[in-house]
Amino acid sequence: MTPRNSRLKALLKPSYGPNDLAALADFFAEHGTLELNVKPNGLYSAVTADRVVSFLGYGYTWIRDTIMMTHYQMEIGRHSIARTTLATLRNYFDQHRARFIDIIEGKSDKNDPMQRPHIRFDGNALEEIDETWAHAQNDALGYALWMVFLLANRGEYRLTEEDCDVFALFPFYFESVEYWHDRDSGHWEETPKIESSSIGVVVAALEQMRRFLLRQPAPVFRYAGKKVTPARLDELIARGREQLARFLPYESPPERLADAALLFLIYPTEAVSGAEADRILDLIRQDLQGEYGIKRYLDDSYWCADYKKLLREEERTVDFSTDLERRDKLMKPGTEAQWCLFDPIMSVIYGRRYLKTGRSDDLQRQIHYFNRSLAQITPENFALGGGQCPEAYYIEDSANGAYVPNDHVPLGWTQANLGTAFEYLKRSSRC
Repeated sequence: MTPRNSRLKALLKPSYGPNDLAALADFFAEHGTLELNVKPNGLYSAVTADRVVSFLGYGYTWIRDTIMMTHYQMEIGRHSIARTTLATLRNYFDQHRARFIDIIEGKSDKNDPMQRPHIRFDGNALEEIDETWAHAQNDALGYALWMVFLLANRGEYRLTEEDCDVFALFPFYFESVEYWHDRDSGHWEETPKIESSSIGVVVAALEQMRRFLLRQPAPVFRYAGKKVTPARLDELIARGREQLARFLPYESPPERLADAALLFLIYPTEAVSGAEADRILDLIRQDLQGEYGIKRYLDDSYWCADYKKLLREEERTVDFSTDLERRDKLMKPGTEAQWCLFDPIMSVIYGRRYLKTGRSDDLQRQIHYFNRSLAQITPENFALGGGQCPEAYYIEDSANGAYVPNDHVPLGWTQANLGTAFEYLKRSSRC
């Protein structure tokens, strides 16, 4: 791939030494490529620029995106920022704990997404947004639980009584919605279905919580007189694992096979490894990898060709979860947006393998996907800023077929993934 930013042409290499990495670091610093605009309370907007993006909805905070950015901070050793983020998320869940309790006690209809805990909210006031949204997203809640116990298990987050009180609700909530066959809207917030990527994240979260509970002495997690025990978690985990065994390497067969969200079960959650991970990677390469990035899934109509011509500004990011057919009618075959989230994750996956195996083919794949990630960085003359991390490339005008970055720049999730890929490339270079 040829970099969109001409200054990167000289910096993109078939292999990277210390001087090459230093030159890249200088480029990133000059352009603020990896600078995440963290709020004082530790939360993030989806688009991390200072400019106003509320008209897109991307000025709000998403739990899932926030956890991905928090994990990046953890990977580069900024644990104090990560701790602040998790404490604020805990406060948000506590402030709206009735959402969990009413589902657990059967007072709310779990089939109504608006009754579920809200995964997109005002990150400044920690308030819910009065707007219909596909809040049935088990993966988002799973990521939050997973991150808390991942850091706790590493000794980087010390759980308080408030943490124990709030996070005790999560296993009971996942049990109440029967997450192993719950039809949720998942990573892409679209038509509800049973999805491997959601189930796998919850499994990873429960496994981290179980690991923590096996420590001695362990705090008590209890709701309404019922304790969260390793045995209770084992049962919940087994149900999820059974469904994954039926579905993987596919997302939601037979309606959805390849889906790039499955990459997150390999990294960062490590819910899947070995041969199953290889099958997922092969499927992504064969079915979803494009010249400019990686598609979320086949026939994805979000930011399809002519998207800005076909939809008014206020229509582009609305909740399509109950009416996806309307947007899908705009889709021309083969014009899916190609996203920038996934190439850096592919690079990290192969980089982690290289650190374990020392195999040259793993290193070459790590560099290949890192270079694809660099090639996606916005050109100097891009209206929203050169040297930035976009959400995706899409066909702005089907008359000429040219791919350009969409409006969501810089996307924090892409920044976090590229930053993590850069961190692992530095680690590989020291081997």
